[in-house]
Amino acid sequence: MPILAAFAPVNADGRLLRYTGASVRECPTVRPILSLRRYTREVIAHSHSHVQLVFGLHGRLDMEVDGHGNQVLRQMMAVIPERAHHACDSRLGSDCLVLDLPGEPWLRERLGEHADDGLRLLERPGTLALDASQQQLVGWLAASALHDPAIAQQGAALLLTTLVRERRLPPPAPRATLEALYHYIDRHLAHPLAVEDLALQAGLSVSRLHARFLEETGATPIAFVRQRRLQRGRELLRDTALPVGEIATQVGYASQSAFTAALVRAFGCTPRSLRREARDKSGH
Repeated sequence: MPILAAFAPVNADGRLLRYTGASVRECPTVRPILSLRRYTREVIAHSHSHVQLVFGLHGRLDMEVDGHGNQVLRQMMAVIPERAHHACDSRLGSDCLVLDLPGEPWLRERLGEHADDGLRLLERPGTLALDASQQQLVGWLAASALHDPAIAQQGAALLLTTLVRERRLPPPAPRATLEALYHYIDRHLAHPLAVEDLALQAGLSVSRLHARFLEETGATPIAFVRQRRLQRGRELLRDTALPVGEIATQVGYASQSAFTAALVRAFGCTPRSLRREARDKSGH
């Protein structure tokens, strides 16, 4: 499906809108509730009057929703509330399953007792991690005949129900648990930190840890660790005279060149320019 067609404007009932001069009129075509979309490096920026869920299948989709940046990868889902301005692109290409919700009446009819939990899930922008069974369902739907309204409608309802139940059943990780994990990360920046090890330290499953990090920090566990490494490295460059290679080792980089490249990507400056800036501010 062409991207621009996939993002045609719609009204609350799911009918496409056609612009004619200054007026807007409805087309009889009904928006598909589920669709497969290919995102490219071309930036798409808009908003719409319905809630949209984007499920990662292949590649990485960079997305900003109401000023908050996120990434949609495989086994992840992005929530785009109604009328939220969002922009996205994918430098290397990304395939996603997109669920365009018809509206609250449809949600209440299909989700029944889970409807209120579903509405709460959909009211805030962000990304969520899927567990293995949910990703399996996403994959099955992506390979199904989505043009069949029965499959699309029932599949969308089933997917939403599993998302709501998963979010309701596990108790949230206490804030203190994640605070302790943050300190653990800071104490072990010089060492490899795998997601499985962090989950073990927190007493959570990998998928639950992923979800909690996204809720608390807006970043995946690995992205959060990378941020802490670079923040600590920048502090050491500004506040100490340690050799750059030693700082790189202390914050978990295998070489000075890898550390320098990561600094440039994150902050747009080299170790030398950071130290020069620090000297200039101190007057030495």
